[in-house]
Amino acid sequence: MNYSFEYIDIILLAMIAGFIFLRLRGILGKRTGFEGKANPQIKEVLKNIKNLDQPKKVNDNFDDDAQKEFLKGAKIAYETIITDFSDNDNKIVESKPLLNSKIYDQFNDALKERSGRGHYAEITFIGINSATIKEHKKIGKILNVTVDFIAEVITCIKDKEKKIISGDPEKIKKIYDTWVFSRDTTSSNPNWQLVNILT
Repeated sequence: MNYSFEYIDIILLAMIAGFIFLRLRGILGKRTGFEGKANPQIKEVLKNIKNLDQPKKVNDNFDDDAQKEFLKGAKIAYETIITDFSDNDNKIVESKPLLNSKIYDQFNDALKERSGRGHYAEITFIGINSATIKEHKKIGKILNVTVDFIAEVITCIKDKEKKIISGDPEKIKKIYDTWVFSRDTTSSNPNWQLVNILT
């Protein structure tokens, strides 16, 4: 009789073990949503993370897409430099990273001279009418791009007493500039710098 009870206990334990096994398999075997094909958004995020580890390079061919992207940045740089040079503190602050040492020194000397006379500039940047690439030339690893700008501004120079020395605070003036930007295509720094002003 005792033997029959022992067999029943063994059968019950086996059934309980089987039940527990099936429950664990049901829980642990559930799909988490990451099996199979990865979500396209996750793929894009992983791709961007990988790209962060690689230096950004300018397209060596400087094709249409590269030129469009360049001109977007060139317009922002142009406005930043013009307004920074023409503000009333007579200091180059925001545009300093956008200038090579030669242009920075030229601008800085001009601002010091203006400040020494007790003058300052007031400017309202209306907008850029056009920005077109005149030429682009790669010499070794350096890519130079010449851009013709046509823009509109309201500007005047005033003295300490706020008397107008030159310009007209009520008149929109059209300005024409030809600037040369340069970048080392092997550098991880994405910024271009103004290296020459032709007009």
